Amino acid sequence: MGAAAVSAFAAPRAWSTQQGEQAKSRTSLFDGKTLDGWIQIENNATNLATSSILDRAGFADKLAHGQDPMSVFLRGQFDDLVRIDLSTYAASNANAAALLSAAVKQINHVLAGPAIFTTDRFRQITLRPETKILLDQKPNGARLARLNKMLLEDAFPVELQKSGTTGWIVKDGAMASTGVGRGVIYTAQDYSRYRLVYNLRHVSGNPDHQAGVLIFCKRPQGNEVPLDALGGIQFQLPMGSHWDYRPDKNNSGDSFFTTINKSLFDRHAWSQAELLVDAEKGTARMAVAQPPGSKAIELVDFSDPTAGKPGPIAWQMHNAGLFDEYSDISIEHDPEPDVLITTRQGERS
Repeated sequence: MGAAAVSAFAAPRAWSTQQGEQAKSRTSLFDGKTLDGWIQIENNATNLATSSILDRAGFADKLAHGQDPMSVFLRGQFDDLVRIDLSTYAASNANAAALLSAAVKQINHVLAGPAIFTTDRFRQITLRPETKILLDQKPNGARLARLNKMLLEDAFPVELQKSGTTGWIVKDGAMASTGVGRGVIYTAQDYSRYRLVYNLRHVSGNPDHQAGVLIFCKRPQGNEVPLDALGGIQFQLPMGSHWDYRPDKNNSGDSFFTTINKSLFDRHAWSQAELLVDAEKGTARMAVAQPPGSKAIELVDFSDPTAGKPGPIAWQMHNAGLFDEYSDISIEHDPEPDVLITTRQGERS
């Protein structure tokens, strides 16, 4: 991590004794060397995204008119409207992106299972060695969805980009996203009432999007296919935007979020974020300081008792092409007092 990032564990001299003791009571969630204690889920490993279609016109033409067994099979899974629209697809049409998005959505229903492999369907398709290995394992659940995605990529090797499965690495002491595609990295443990403090910066994005932290997430069980963004509540850093990823919501969640202050922070510079979360009450408060160690500003609060539940904490890579970094990640269980301590930076008891 660069010198601009200040450790969240090193209490500034102006902190009160009480604040310093609270900093000491926090435990680290990331050692700056490994991703032990974290689990990765990359959506692009199990789902097709329009951004991964290298030849949109060629892919649409095969889906609409191709006589190979895989194209015929997929065409049979589409509803009548998508089939008709695909037959008239042209990249220059104003609705081309929306049409391809509708087809991709229906393809993803197919990828979720059951298995798409049959000997006849893939007789003329060359499978990658890693596809063959996974196929021989006869997977189910999320691993079956991964196999189906790999089979789809092998069936359309020119039209589709091969997906990666490593979305996060350790880079210069920071947990860094690799930009491979939409997905999350989340804690191996669940948390209920806690204070989360960490440093972050947004390096770049194409297309661009703010870094996101997710709370009140639903941990996938067994072979269950994970919910998008783990169905969590998202805070976007350091600007204070937000989203509600619960399956029955999937919107900005404006009725549950309250903006306290507008952010003027530089998202490419290192910031320090503090979240104060209570699953029992369904509440969360977020403050951001820039640079780390300076006095923070409370930006946005969330409140919905029906949303609160113990669960993992996750960083989100919203889309392919995003590069974010996180460091000095610490957590304090059952924090007392129930205040955002970084907003009191410099105060004395």
